[in-house]
Amino acid sequence: MRILLSNDDGYFAPGLEQLAAALAPRAEITVVAPERDRSGASNSLTLDRPLSVRRAPNGFLFVNGTPTDCVHLAVTGLLDQLPDMVISGINLGANMGDDTIYSGTVAAATEGYLLGIPSIAISLASKTARHFETATQIAIDLVERHARRTASPWLLNVNVPDVPRHDINGIKITRLGRRHRAEDVIRTESPRGETVYWVGAAGPAADAGDGTDFHAVEERFVSVTPLQIDLTNRDQMTDVGVWLER
Repeated sequence: MRILLSNDDGYFAPGLEQLAAALAPRAEITVVAPERDRSGASNSLTLDRPLSVRRAPNGFLFVNGTPTDCVHLAVTGLLDQLPDMVISGINLGANMGDDTIYSGTVAAATEGYLLGIPSIAISLASKTARHFETATQIAIDLVERHARRTASPWLLNVNVPDVPRHDINGIKITRLGRRHRAEDVIRTESPRGETVYWVGAAGPAADAGDGTDFHAVEERFVSVTPLQIDLTNRDQMTDVGVWLER
């Protein structure tokens, strides 16, 4: 099996290094990742300048672009053979609920999916990174399941509680939760006296009940959410049609 690994934390991120090392005995691994942290890059493609690809001492390829750039370049011309799977991660920090819209981790997997390849985004749901090995073991399990039963291309968003593997209560298929409105921007002054702004923190979970990714991770379950790209709000099509006729 050929697996393309990417992320949004950068080619030097420990989660990516650990995942590549764990999967290497089980598959042919190629790493194509951003040259720096591109968290929050979402699905952006770089169209205003050429991109360069360089090789790090550990063999990883890194690109001066976004996570989406990395997977797009790899699949559409950089690699001699197409991968059988794309895995993005292991991200440091959860990608649940509304976060998936902004996530570069999810975006890298989404690009693989759009190019017809089964893809997984996997995140360790904390900022302390105590147990990358747990997320690594979950990734190995998903790869082995895929090898036993290859499915049509799907896009999975996986969030793993940051606890030892023996404390994981299982795996749950979930839906995306929702967050409250984000906090206001933080206005401050630069050393040159200019007014600058920091984007405020994400809002707390609002829709976090049973069945959501938030609830599963809180209960120490691995959350697996199948994602789709069709953003059409079919429930509003009739109402909008009536509104346009007025």
